[in-house]
Amino acid sequence: MAVTFTSEGPLGFITLDHPPANSYDLAFMTEFSNAVDEALAGAIRVVIVQSANPRFFSAGADIKRFTEGDIEANMEMIKVSQGAFRRMAAAPQVFVAFLAGHALGGGLEIALACDIRLAARGAYKLGLPEVTLGLLPGNGGTQRLTRLIGPSRALELLLTGRTYEVEEARAMGLVAHVYDTDGGQSGVREYAERLATGPALAIAAIKRCVHEGGELALANGLALEAELMEQLFRSQDASEGLRAFVEKRKPAFVGA
Repeated sequence: MAVTFTSEGPLGFITLDHPPANSYDLAFMTEFSNAVDEALAGAIRVVIVQSANPRFFSAGADIKRFTEGDIEANMEMIKVSQGAFRRMAAAPQVFVAFLAGHALGGGLEIALACDIRLAARGAYKLGLPEVTLGLLPGNGGTQRLTRLIGPSRALELLLTGRTYEVEEARAMGLVAHVYDTDGGQSGVREYAERLATGPALAIAAIKRCVHEGGELALANGLALEAELMEQLFRSQDASEGLRAFVEKRKPAFVGA
């Protein structure tokens, strides 16, 4: 399979493994979509989206398939991709993309669909070069990149299609952290494990405020925030967190 899902305790791993460059087509994205659903169906708290390829996270869509001119199949791939990405955003689980190789076009769009992007230091490239093909990033790239880094910077990258290195991605806020040691594997796992022990209800509510609230008018977004805040005030986790702070101890969250 080109995409597999595995789990270890509260951590899930969606691994892209389609040599030579993790390029994808409808079959690949269907497997990715199925892997997302596997992650959402279990007791997973954090999902790491990673590559088995040391050189590529993903080079994006298989351009040779595009040249075959099957527009219906191309649009079905986009429909499947966007559906999976929407479920990732709406899920209580946190999706973390781990970049350690080239992430281009639709490959970067997979990472953009994750809640957090972490990276290993290296000379690989990131970018959305679809404009150089007479296309646009159709798996959410124009929308998610703009929301992450702002319209002015996003337009510069989208209209030129230029690629950039991971340090520039970190500087613009696209990547949260760049790891120096052992390819970043241990650092990413430690990061995910910390998230997995956090308050599940608060984390899910924060995701809703950012993803769902970000698509609303400000007044409606603030109303959603207030509604979720009231729900959290009534939760066991909030009571435990507040007591633990006062008692100067580590909270024991139970997800209720």
